Parts: sequence; structure tokens; C-alpha cells
Amino acid sequence: MESSQEHTLAQTFLSTGNQMAVLRDSLGTLKGFVKMATYVQTVDIGHFAPADEREALTREALTREVQRGLIARPRSLSPWMFYDAEGSRLFERITTLPEYYPTRTERAILAGYADAIIAAAHGDRSLPLRLVELGAGTASKTCILLEAALRVSDDVAYVPVDVCPDALELACQNVACALPEVRMQPIVRNYVTHPLQLDLFDGTTLALYIGTSIGNFSPEEAQLILRNLCSQLQTGDALLLGTDMVKDRRTLLAAYDDNDGITGAFNLNILHRLNRELGANFDAACFRHRVLWNSIECRIEMHLESTQEQDVSIDDADLDLHFMPRETIHTENSYKFTDQGIRRLLTQVGFEVRGTWKDSRGWYTLTLACLG
Repeated sequence: MESSQEHTLAQTFLSTGNQMAVLRDSLGTLKGFVKMATYVQTVDIGHFAPADEREALTREALTREVQRGLIARPRSLSPWMFYDAEGSRLFERITTLPEYYPTRTERAILAGYADAIIAAAHGDRSLPLRLVELGAGTASKTCILLEAALRVSDDVAYVPVDVCPDALELACQNVACALPEVRMQPIVRNYVTHPLQLDLFDGTTLALYIGTSIGNFSPEEAQLILRNLCSQLQTGDALLLGTDMVKDRRTLLAAYDDNDGITGAFNLNILHRLNRELGANFDAACFRHRVLWNSIECRIEMHLESTQEQDVSIDDADLDLHFMPRETIHTENSYKFTDQGIRRLLTQVGFEVRGTWKDSRGWYTLTLACLG
């Protein structure tokens, strides 16, 4: 359970953000930095809530977010808004693109070292093993770890946590089909705004935060998420953290601006979602996908840039907006890491690094950290 102080801190950082956005003038030169609010507190969409209730709560959260983010300057929207059914489908396509190296690189590391990771995390093989995955998506890589877990334990549980019910349903189908021995306990939850509260478990818990998700948050936000997770674990439990590493600018930019335009469609889908769910009248053809490498903050930034002066209405949020040419909506950050940064982040929130696994180029790292 989080303390009242931690809850206050979570509201401070996750509702107002603590991030910086690059401003550019008409020639594209850097003009400086301004505070940017990216994340907003929303309602928990529930573990067992019926579909109509989830839809109503999600619509309420969307309304609050656009009222906050699109009135502010610079404009921003929270990246959780990417993941409706269409956004989740587009993201799965992104993970197969030749430019998008993180997914296949992480998968290769898991394929090569899953047994070693499970052995390091699950020292007492007589105990049951529970894998809890934040931002599970469709769990396409997680089966590699679950297979390794079943090789050392006949009592394995899987708790996928995701904000998108459709992705979560697919994750459960994938695991049930491939590994029917695994017990599943899915949770539909926005773990960013509503920290996870796990049931007590008489065994070892391995928390999974893979797929570079931690990079979508500022250092302060990442600490809060991991600290909240840490509070739900017991001595001897562990965390497996996936992180994309700092590398050359060209490779990073290409990963978020592919030649086929799938990432651009993923970004623009936010506007389509607002049209579908909040009665907005965005013309997506009048916005373009923009990607920047912010070397000062060590992160990729995704923006939607207005290509002309235009007016937009969002009926359900009671908003009338005016966009100037080149004005942007900041939709996502993706922080990149160094070995020292990973270790510092984990030790600051109470974990001790037990092992690391990398690809041959050092582009991606899986880090196992344990509670003492």
C-alpha cells in the first residue's frame, strides 16, 4: 500500500508532469525549454468492471486529459491515450518493423537467457512462482519467460496488467493457448495513476517491466512507479527491467519514424480516437508526425505538428481550439539509458542489481534487481 506522502508525490508528478519540451522557431532552431505536463491522474478502469462502465470511465479520463493538455502551452497529451484497440494493433505492427530494434533485440536476449534469468530470480524452486507484468500488451515475449518458469516449477501464475482491455484479452488468449498450465489473473488497470495492489503470495514474485515502458516516464515519474511496485513486493522478490540504451542519433530517430509510416499512423491515431470517442473534428491530414532527439534530456520526443492554421472543436469536452502552423502537441517521450543510470534508478527505489543481460551491440539491457 502507498503512504499518504507517496500518494501526494504521485499526484504531484503524474498529474502535473516534470518534463521539458523543446520549442522551435519557424526555422527549426532550438529556442529553449518549458515545463511540460504529460501525465494526468485518471480513474482506475477496474478489474471486473463491465464493458460499458469501462467505456464511460475511459471517456471521462479522456475528457479530463484533453481539457488539461490541449489548453496548456505547450500542448500535450498523455501517451496512455495511444492504446485503444486500433492503437494497440498499430503498436504490434511497429514491433515488427525493421527500424524498430527494441522488440526483436529484447526477444533475442530473452530467448538466449530466460533460464538464467528465472534461475537468478527464483532461488528456492520448492516455492510457487508468480510473474507480474506491468504494461503486458499482448504478452508476445512473456511466453519465453513463462516457459522457462515452467521448467523449474509446476506452480506458475501470471498476472498481466494493462490499461487496454482488448490487448489484455489477447495476452490471456496467447498464454492460455501456448501454456495452459499457467494460472492467469489479469488486471485491467492504469498502474501509473493507480499504483498496483497485489494480493499476498506464498512464493516468489518476479515483476516484469520490459519492452522499454520505463522510458516513457521522466526520471522522477519512473522512480515513483518503481517505488510503488517495490512496496508490493516481499524480501526475495525481484524485478526484471527492460531499458533501451543510448546510441547513435540516426538509429534512434529511425526507430520512431519508420519508412512505412506505421509509427506516424500510431501517433495520429490519438486524433482519430478523439474524433471517435469525444466528438472531435480533427482533420488528421492537417497534422504530421514529428520526431526529435533531445540530447540534453537524453530522450526521443514524439509530436503532432499542425501543418496550417486551423480550428478544432471537441464537443464532449466543450473545447474550441485554434492551432497555428508548426504548433505541436507533445505526445510521448522515450528516455534512453546508460549502465550507470539504470543502477542509480534501481538503487534509489530500494532494489539491488543482481544481473544484467545485453545484446552483442549493447543496444538493449535486461536488468534483474532484487529486494534484500
